[in-house]
Amino acid sequence: MTADPDQELPPARRLIYGAALRGLLTATVLVALYYALPFRLFNGVTVLRFLAGLLICIGVTVWQVKTITGSRYPGLRAAQALGLILPLYLLVFASTYYVMERASAANFSQPLTRTDALYFTVTVFSTVGFGDIVPRSEPARIVVMVQMLGDLAVLGLGVRVLLEAVRRGRRRRTGTGGEADSAV
Repeated sequence: MTADPDQELPPARRLIYGAALRGLLTATVLVALYYALPFRLFNGVTVLRFLAGLLICIGVTVWQVKTITGSRYPGLRAAQALGLILPLYLLVFASTYYVMERASAANFSQPLTRTDALYFTVTVFSTVGFGDIVPRSEPARIVVMVQMLGDLAVLGLGVRVLLEAVRRGRRRRTGTGGEADSAV
């Protein structure tokens, strides 16, 4: 018996645990940054920051898709990519809602803490929409509509693109793959 319990795991299982841990750590760091970074008041520059955040999400997604197709283990790489793309996407909206509420209490039905803004973002993303927090102003409603449409794109097109990247990566490896790749 060795001192490191991971040394006893089969190689495929170590890869899976490593990928899951990296995805979880990435999501944790992004959420920690969300709570730690200062946000400025809502103004015209904030709209540009919001649009830049969405463009960054698209850029990160494109980069991740390229990484997945070239990866030795594309399925694991796709799981890690979700640990980056999904939290980043949700946090762009949560930070926007938080800043909008700070600019005007009339934007939402109640004051939003960072946790409230994240909660609202997740309820919109999951289509649960409890109704306890609702957008009241036109700008807030516009941002929520953009999120709703983006959510449909992320859930429909985004998942399809990631799965296709995994398929391409596996096809690229055909003839060179081993047992670990088929297990993953």
